[in-house]
Amino acid sequence: MAARAYWQGQIRLALVSIPVEIYSATKSGAQVAFHQIHEPTGQRIKYEKVAPGVGPVDVDEIMKGFEIEKGEYVLLEQDEIDAVKLESKKTLELTQFVDAHEIDVLYYEKPYFVVPADDLAEEAFIVLREALRRTKKVGLGQLAMRGREYVVSLKPCGRGMVLETLRYADEVHKAQGYFRDIPDDKPDADLLDLAEALIEKKAASFDPAEFHDRYVDALKGLIERKRKAKGRKIIEDKNGDDARSGSNVVDLMAALKKSMEKSGGSATAKAPAKKAAAGKAAAKDTPEKTPAKRAAAKKRA
Repeated sequence: MAARAYWQGQIRLALVSIPVEIYSATKSGAQVAFHQIHEPTGQRIKYEKVAPGVGPVDVDEIMKGFEIEKGEYVLLEQDEIDAVKLESKKTLELTQFVDAHEIDVLYYEKPYFVVPADDLAEEAFIVLREALRRTKKVGLGQLAMRGREYVVSLKPCGRGMVLETLRYADEVHKAQGYFRDIPDDKPDADLLDLAEALIEKKAASFDPAEFHDRYVDALKGLIERKRKAKGRKIIEDKNGDDARSGSNVVDLMAALKKSMEKSGGSATAKAPAKKAAAGKAAAKDTPEKTPAKRAAAKKRA
C-alpha cells in the first residue's frame, strides 16, 4: 500500500510555485503496550465520556469549547474551525534563507520527506533543491498542518528534500538557566588528554542500526518469564545497577585510565607521544653548531 501524503500544497519562492507532497520521515519503533486491568475480575478498564448530571454522552453531542470565564465557554463547530483561512494551509512560502549551523538543534522537531507532486513540478523542484545545495542554505517558512501553524526548514536530501518542523522561540527553555551554576574552569591537561584518547578510541561512523531499544527487549523478556511462571511475581536482580549507582566521588584519573585499558588502549600512550613531539620541536628550534663554529671553539681552547 502506497504511503499517504501528510500534506499536499505548494512551495513558493517569489513568483515560482512548486506543487509538492510531504510524507512523514519517521515511524514508531518497537513498543510494549500495556492495558489497565481490574485485578479481581481480570477485566480491562474502559473510559466513558460523561457530563456531570447527565452521564454518558454520544460522540455527536460533543463540541469544542474555549473557556473564557470559569464555567463559560465559546462553542465552535468543527467546520467553523476548518474554515479558518490561513494561506500556509496550502502554501509554504520560503521567506528567509540561513546557514544550517545557525539553527540550534533544540529547535528541530520532526522531519518529513518532500517530493514533487507531479512530472510538471520536477524541473522547478530540482532547481530549488540544487540552489539550496550550492548555496549551502536552509529555507525557512511557515506551514499549517493538523490544527496548527509550524515554522519549518527546507534543505536538500539526496534526490529530494527534507522539511523539518521547528519549535517556536517560546517553546524552548534558555540554556543559561540550567548551565549557570556549572563552573567555568579549565580542565586538568592530563585528564583532558586521557578523555580525548578515550573518545578517539571509540570514534566510529554513525550507524543507527547498531542501536536498539534494550528496555523493550527487557520488558518482552519479563513478560515471557511471567507467562511461563503462570502469574508468579518476578522481581529483577538490581545488584548490577546498584554497583553503578554508588558515590560519584572517584579518582577521575584512575577511572579514565581504567576505561582506556578496558577499551584496549594504553592509558599512557598519548602523554609520552606529546613529550616526544615537544622534545623534537625543542631540538628543531635550537640552532645546531656548524663545523666551522666548532673548529673556532677548539682553536680558542
